[in-house]
Order: sequence, then structure tokens, then C-alpha cells
Amino acid sequence: MRTLHVVQHTSAEYLGLIEDHLEGRGIRFRYHRPFTAGGGLPKVDTVADGLVILGGGPWGSAGERDLPTLAAEVALVRECLARGVPLVGIGLGAQIVALAAGGAAEPTPLSFRVGAATRLSADALAGYLPARYPLAVYMRDWPAPPPGAAVLARDEEGRACLWQLGARTLGFAGHPGLKVAMVEDLVMEFEDGPAGVADELARLRDVQRKLEDALVPIMTGLIRIAGWMDGSAL
Repeated sequence: MRTLHVVQHTSAEYLGLIEDHLEGRGIRFRYHRPFTAGGGLPKVDTVADGLVILGGGPWGSAGERDLPTLAAEVALVRECLARGVPLVGIGLGAQIVALAAGGAAEPTPLSFRVGAATRLSADALAGYLPARYPLAVYMRDWPAPPPGAAVLARDEEGRACLWQLGARTLGFAGHPGLKVAMVEDLVMEFEDGPAGVADELARLRDVQRKLEDALVPIMTGLIRIAGWMDGSAL
């Protein structure tokens, strides 16, 4: 049975709707919470099946309010890249993966926006990425894909919001499994919050079902790329 290591940066943000898709396929996951007393990052030699780096609420990576464990996480991801471990970065996690792979993080104010992403090619995400799907982003700064990465989708401003590096590394600017309650908890967890949260939460409620529906093919493609089902029928 596969076991994924998942790095969490806030109490509020976790895998969300993604958990059900992993559990339904018998894929286990273990959270690591370096922001808690006694918490820490996984040891690189224990990470074999996959590493998921989650978002960070108001934390970023471009200099204004950097994640306290940023350097250690960049080093961890760099080692996993060298070992060919399947990697998924979400939000701040995508910034960390980009930095580890030679990309960058572009300074951007903390914001919460609900819009749409557009697929760039029919074979994106092993052919499973919807042509257009909801994109919910709660993030400070923006990941700039590393050299050689294939941009799979762009947001309404033309920014890369989903990209793939090599065979088994993916960067998601938005959280594909985001729940309304997660955003509400992020707002309560930190004093530093984005403007216009109420309006964007209303938009997220309006598209929650569409987001859930889009996650079905997205997870199928993601799991196929990561090899978490050993190439068996999905």
C-alpha cells in the first residue's frame, strides 16, 4: 500500500476533498506539521511513494512574509527531485517545488480569488484535465515554473496555474480540493487576511459542486502521472 507524506503549513489547510479520492483508492497519507510543537518535516530517506507540499495561508516565499521552514523544505524537495520521488505542490507548495527546481516565486500580495483555469492541450494531465475548471487560489506570491516545465493550464490573467516538470512532478497554484470551511478557518487562524473574502467565499460556494466534479478527472490524471496505482486501471 502506498503512503504519501503531506507537509501542512497551517491548521486550516489540508488535503480537503483530495482525501476521499486517495482513501477510495487505498492510498494512505501521513501529515507532517512543522509549525506545531514537536512537529517537523519528513526525513528524505522515508519518502518513497510521494511528497505533497500544501499551501500556507498568509505565508509566502518571495521575501515579504516567508515561511519559517522555507529553506528546509526547498532542500527536502530538491533531494526528492534528485531521487525521482513523485511530487505535488499546491499553492505555497508549488512555489517551494518551483524554487527547488530552479524556478522562482513572484512577489504577489496575499489574495483569495475564485475564477477559472483553461487547459492548454488535450493531453494535459495524462489527458484527464478538464478543458475549463474552477480555480480557487488563497495565496501570497505566485510560483513561476522552472525551466523545462510544461504549462498545462493558465488562469484568467494568463498566469501558469498548473504545470508539470518531468514525468512525476506537478505544481498547482490553486487547491483543487478546497472546501469553503477551509477558507473560513484560514481567515480565523491568522490576523493577516486578504481583502474581499466574503465575496469570494460566495463565489466558492456557487462553484463548490463544479470544483468537486472537476476533481474527479484531475485526481485520475494526477494519480496516473504519480504512479500511485502502479499503472493499473483507474
